[in-house]
Amino acid sequence: MIDSLSAAMTEPLAAVAVANLVVTAVIGIAIVGLLAALLRRTAVRTEERRDSEASAPSPASVAAVPAQPPENRQAMIAAISAAIAEDLGADISAIRILSVKKLQ
Repeated sequence: MIDSLSAAMTEPLAAVAVANLVVTAVIGIAIVGLLAALLRRTAVRTEERRDSEASAPSPASVAAVPAQPPENRQAMIAAISAAIAEDLGADISAIRILSVKKLQ
């Protein structure tokens, strides 16, 4: 009688132990996968950063281009007005540009 009772009690415990082992294994695999993805992403970013630093021109090799005023100021203001009117959904005749300043 005692043997049958102990056998009946150990079977559910064995099933729970196996289930816990499976859950632990799945969580472990997921963590390892996430770490691998993180390491790969870090490596790719480091490589991209090196490539961009290698391909960037040095400041000495970039020549300064003197600023030139636009050839046709009215055409430039008309283009700016058209872009603003299109963005606002307004009629172009409702747009009045009072001044244009160069930003530096």
